[in-house]
Amino acid sequence: MGLHAKFRGMSIADPQISQENRPIIRQLDDSAINRIAAGEVVERPASAVKELVENAIDAGATRITVEIADGGKTLIRVTDDGVGMTADDLPLALSRHATSKIDGSDLLNIHTFGFRGEALPSLGAVGRLTITSRAKGQEAAQIRVSGGAMEPVKPAALRSGTIVELRDLFFATPARLKFMRSDRAESQAISDTIKRLAMAEPSVGFTLRDVSGGGDGRVTFRADPMNGDLFDALHGRLAHVIGRDFAENALRIDATREGLRLYGYAALPTYSRGAAVSQFLFVNTRPVKDKMLTGALRAAYMDFLSRDRHPAAALFIDCDPTLVDVNVHPAKSEVRFRDPGLARGMIVSSLRHALAEAGHRASSTVGGATLGAMRPEDPTSTGAPRIYQMERPSAGARAASYAAQRPDFTPAPDYPSTNPGFAEMANSYSGRIVDTPVPTPETGFETDAAPETPVEQLPLGAARGQVHENYIIAQTLDGMVIVDQHAAHERLVYEKLKAQMADTGVTAQGLLIPEIVELSDGDCARLLDVADDLRKFGLGVEPFGGNAVAVRETPAILGEVNAEAMLRDILDELADQGESQLVQSRLEAILSRVACHGSIRSGRWMRGEEMNALLREMEATPHSGQCNHGRPTYVELKLADIERLFGRS
Repeated sequence: MGLHAKFRGMSIADPQISQENRPIIRQLDDSAINRIAAGEVVERPASAVKELVENAIDAGATRITVEIADGGKTLIRVTDDGVGMTADDLPLALSRHATSKIDGSDLLNIHTFGFRGEALPSLGAVGRLTITSRAKGQEAAQIRVSGGAMEPVKPAALRSGTIVELRDLFFATPARLKFMRSDRAESQAISDTIKRLAMAEPSVGFTLRDVSGGGDGRVTFRADPMNGDLFDALHGRLAHVIGRDFAENALRIDATREGLRLYGYAALPTYSRGAAVSQFLFVNTRPVKDKMLTGALRAAYMDFLSRDRHPAAALFIDCDPTLVDVNVHPAKSEVRFRDPGLARGMIVSSLRHALAEAGHRASSTVGGATLGAMRPEDPTSTGAPRIYQMERPSAGARAASYAAQRPDFTPAPDYPSTNPGFAEMANSYSGRIVDTPVPTPETGFETDAAPETPVEQLPLGAARGQVHENYIIAQTLDGMVIVDQHAAHERLVYEKLKAQMADTGVTAQGLLIPEIVELSDGDCARLLDVADDLRKFGLGVEPFGGNAVAVRETPAILGEVNAEAMLRDILDELADQGESQLVQSRLEAILSRVACHGSIRSGRWMRGEEMNALLREMEATPHSGQCNHGRPTYVELKLADIERLFGRS
């Protein structure tokens, strides 16, 4: 193809084009327009399910059933108990840009999932669509459209609500079928879509059934309507969708700021995931995928998780519809806030406040994993025969057992002892901590100190011993706690260093010769806009004329710094997330290393009072349930669980 032919659609004079073969502007027919629109709205079967289920929710449905076959490629059927449509409504529902949800006068004040009026005509253009519906007080009616060709409305039988059946998706655009994934992958995508919508609407019941191969099929997901207030219903639905482990280890979030309300649940740092698979964000109950919101969630956990771990959360932002634009993308999965900094700042501050209030609390799954690792292997799983012991030992066995357990004592002349019993262990090391008697001013005698509150009743209990010079064993009222002394003290020292830095500020090191960095117009302006924020962390940046900036100060604790490389990293972060945490994260990484070297080392023997002091400081320090790298600092085991390990329950 020649250069002129390649740019034929552009307004460039081409002497080779005659008047006869000049390109002619044509008006596309509705069928072609709908197929083009379908490419934007319906990317895969899960997109079709999302549009149809959102229509059902907008219709006031309380129960929605979705049936699919072959990953949604051959059949998608959505049944709801909503308000339904009349026979006159059905042809309009299949017309482009016909909707009952807005009147077109205000495209910002949108209170429903759908509003474009594109989904149904787009689906009818690329598949075989049948809609059966009945409005209250009206007769049921049905309409069909196949590849954009609409049939007349005819009577039907239906008690109430609407049934939308989509068969042979993309049969009218067979090239699109080549981009479909396996049936299993498409089914999983549909399930994920239903689960997100189920989280957004706890009061609505959802059922997903796979009917591949015919028959009634099998239910792959079911969520009944939840009762109670907002948080109770949401907590119950999240426990069902994400899992009970998440619900048990999630912190309640509820904050309001300048017209925006943030609510939901965020998991403890020790309940983290290896990928961002448990991060669910909603704006006015609409599931969204927004880089700014995801970046805010990551920033809130920045100080508690290593780079290869990801937080788990289900967060909802409610606001006046005029404060957020949902008309950004045809799929409506992206939004744009009027004040994105406000939304981002509220997420970061609210989550950090909730994590601080959690104190030393760690995920319950840590203890569960520990118990799982401690369970003895079942002999039957290896093929070896089970060995049964007699319930009543023989008399000789009992005598030998009693003799071995008899404590040592001074024998009488007529009853000599031939077995030392426990005496052979007298010189062995014992890690048990015994309360040391202390003198009282009144008597001068040594008596046992009796604190007002028994130490065992405190959250982390009383230290009872130290094993391998690294793990503290503490007894609580209903179990025991195992503490990693190095990891715990590392977090305590780190929190103290951060508090000191917040009080005294970051010491800046002035450069003898300022470093001049040349930037583009946009980068220079973007960097100078955040210069005041950078100065709080010891990085002094000033304009130097043109598109150049001068770096006059760097954080002293970082030592020698490549200022130009740091600035360009900051600019990359600003472009990606709208805010840079680079300098702060580097400072905190330095403090973390300082805390690591300044904390109690593994292998150090600790006295009883030192262990108890460490436990009490952990209870009083926020975030002490995990070390600087997101690992747990202690494991709690309940007595009932321990007894089950030994078959005592």
